[in-house]
Amino acid sequence: MPNIVLFSGSSHQDLSQRVADRLGLELGKVVTKKFSNQETSVEIGESVRGEDVYIIQSGCGEINDNLMELLIMINACKIASSSRVTAVIPCFPYARQDKKDKSRAPISAKLVANMLSVAGADHIITMDLHASQIQGFFDIPVDNLYAEPAVLQWIRENIAEWKNCIIVSPDAGGAKRHVFSLPFFFRIR
Repeated sequence: MPNIVLFSGSSHQDLSQRVADRLGLELGKVVTKKFSNQETSVEIGESVRGEDVYIIQSGCGEINDNLMELLIMINACKIASSSRVTAVIPCFPYARQDKKDKSRAPISAKLVANMLSVAGADHIITMDLHASQIQGFFDIPVDNLYAEPAVLQWIRENIAEWKNCIIVSPDAGGAKRHVFSLPFFFRIR
């Protein structure tokens, strides 16, 4: 049975450390740096041969740099003979570009899906995709987790007057995606 090796990209090392602590694991050794021409260099600092590798890298902040770093990390682990590589991507990059809304417009979320697969990812874990159709862009398993239950629990436990609060969406799409949370939210009193 392969062991689990957990690596962190540079996008959110605090989150990765919290996940590692929760799982009782040490983060794997990885060194990332930039060459003078801004190319990303990744060096996996331990053997992953036959191991089940998880790489945590979010699509926030410097999105393009973080995505490229993730792709290189996946590929480095794959060519180092890991048993399986799972990319844990809490915020999926380019998720808002999930359909062709104008002529000559790319479907960039599909391109990202293709790049992750070609890099060697065997499995993707992400959260709250902008549109669930993105899961169909992949030929590998995708788990789209939902933050809503955990957020609702946090609200109940940490906001004293939560029954008198109003949840506001930043846009109409967000309100539409979460319209079912409000009846559930008020049902849990």
